[in-house]
Amino acid sequence: SMSKGEGMQSTVKEKSKEIIPDYDGLFNEEKKIGNKKNKGFLAKIILMNIKPLALSIFIYLFQVLPVVLVPLCTADIIDTVTIAIEQGITNAQIIRLVLAISVALVSILTNVPTTVLRWRVASKMLRRTSAGIRLAMVKKLQSLSITYHKDMQTGRVQSKFLKDMETFDMFMSTLTNGLTLNIVSLLMFTAIALYRNIYVSLFFVVIIPMNVFLRTAFYKKIRLAHHDYRVNTENMSAKMTGMIEMIPVTKSHGLENVEISTLGSSISRVEKSGRAMDKTNASFGAWAFVVNNGLSVVCLAFCAYMAVIDKMSIGEVILFQSMFTQISGIVSAIVNSLPQIYSGREAVCSLAELMHVNEVEVSLGKQTIPRVKGQVEFENVCYKYPNTDKLVVKNLNFSVNEGECIAIVGPSGSGKSTLINMIIGFLLPTSGEVKIDGRETTSFNLSEYRHHISVVPQNSILFSGTIKENITYGVSDYTKEQLEEVLEMANINEFIKDLPEGINTIVGEHGDKLSGGQRQRISIARALIRKPHILILDEATSALDNLSEYHVQKAISSAVKNRTTFIVAHRLSTIRDADRIIFMDEGECVEMGTYDELMAKKGKFFELKTLNDMTSKKVEQELG
Repeated sequence: SMSKGEGMQSTVKEKSKEIIPDYDGLFNEEKKIGNKKNKGFLAKIILMNIKPLALSIFIYLFQVLPVVLVPLCTADIIDTVTIAIEQGITNAQIIRLVLAISVALVSILTNVPTTVLRWRVASKMLRRTSAGIRLAMVKKLQSLSITYHKDMQTGRVQSKFLKDMETFDMFMSTLTNGLTLNIVSLLMFTAIALYRNIYVSLFFVVIIPMNVFLRTAFYKKIRLAHHDYRVNTENMSAKMTGMIEMIPVTKSHGLENVEISTLGSSISRVEKSGRAMDKTNASFGAWAFVVNNGLSVVCLAFCAYMAVIDKMSIGEVILFQSMFTQISGIVSAIVNSLPQIYSGREAVCSLAELMHVNEVEVSLGKQTIPRVKGQVEFENVCYKYPNTDKLVVKNLNFSVNEGECIAIVGPSGSGKSTLINMIIGFLLPTSGEVKIDGRETTSFNLSEYRHHISVVPQNSILFSGTIKENITYGVSDYTKEQLEEVLEMANINEFIKDLPEGINTIVGEHGDKLSGGQRQRISIARALIRKPHILILDEATSALDNLSEYHVQKAISSAVKNRTTFIVAHRLSTIRDADRIIFMDEGECVEMGTYDELMAKKGKFFELKTLNDMTSKKVEQELG
């Protein structure tokens, strides 16, 4: 039967599908990022939205009618009135005037419903596209391997998600509501000009290559300016995020001026690249204005000459000048939208940088995990990080039975964390096999598998919410009794009784309102409420003082009962009761046995334990 949590997740998924389309396929192309990538990306968006896009253009043909018909009606009215003044008005001319005025008014009135209707179609398409890509980015971030998440800069990702997505939204709006519709209008006016007067229409045709030449002359300069601005903005965002996280360290060491100087340099680079981009855009716009308005004056002069030699009526002069002004405005709009197009293409490249990262966990087609007993086997396991030759884990061989408590110790860099990350499935062996209940970790859905395990990291990770919300994060099918049980097991009742709101006390950002020991006990409770079959404690007490360590150790003693447990320990006194201890050194398991067996052996573990005791004693003497 489906649990309450699974039911809620299913409902959320169904609702999101109704509202947000699946745009993951936009980023499936395995080509290098560049122009081809962008074209492929845009082509896919257009194909996905071909029906609403075509409907939008069709409605626009009716929306733009006043812009086309009013100048034609105006020209006809002026010519009719001119003839009537010279020759006297007739009934036919009166009917013609009424008809022209009526057509102009009706076309103007139809603009309201057609504009509203087209915006409804276009807005739905644009908003759904934006939401779909944002959701695709969230899915991508959740699918990336933990090694990539450790390497990437949070500020850079935030810049992509916020600023680049905003730029992309403007880019799509420009394409849909600006460029495409302006091109349609341009074709309509050019066709009318060709029909009315082939000589004047040459001016209409010349304006296009003139602007294309202008665009070509500025293309490289604009593209580089927008690229530099985007890169510098991302770097500033990354530095800003780092600065905010480092504020406690910065202020405690009096390094405010160092951070101000560092951020100041980054802000200065953004300011300079922004000014360079603005200057390039301004020059481009100015030259576009000169070209288009210069041609307009020349066209007016030619039309005036044609009227003087009686080859064109006054109404036609006004018609062509009006149409040329419209075309000039359209071409100017197209030209002025090009910087936004370049910014949008740059934003597409930026989004593609994230969306084409290959360091992902593939779950499709993998075995489902209905339950986990907790048997763990390492068979000739080796691991080396990508682009390196050094093995950080070498030929690991051991087997853990269901319910055993295994401690992993050793000096820094000995491979302890790598071993744990392979049990979690964050890392997969370079060679050899890691098996859970007899099945290789490479064969099953790791995300589902992790529903059966819990990890308590060295540094507790809390979000700004209540203690209860942090403990029950992602779990909805717990009972009040289960919550009270984990509060007791994690020794949380010891401190929440003194808090004003008890379990509903807000912990502050990153849990800053609580002590290290209190935060760590919340992490343990969060792990336990999931009822894990495999529990991993990654140096859970190494950063705590003696009193906090006592409370956390008490919580750990309750937590390890009746489940397979792996404890990575820095303080060796905390692992005395483990069923077995694995001593790692330079990626290898050099010793394995119980606490008493390894102490009696007087090998590596004995040396490390003796050194630990001596260091602790020395510290106590100095403090005492």
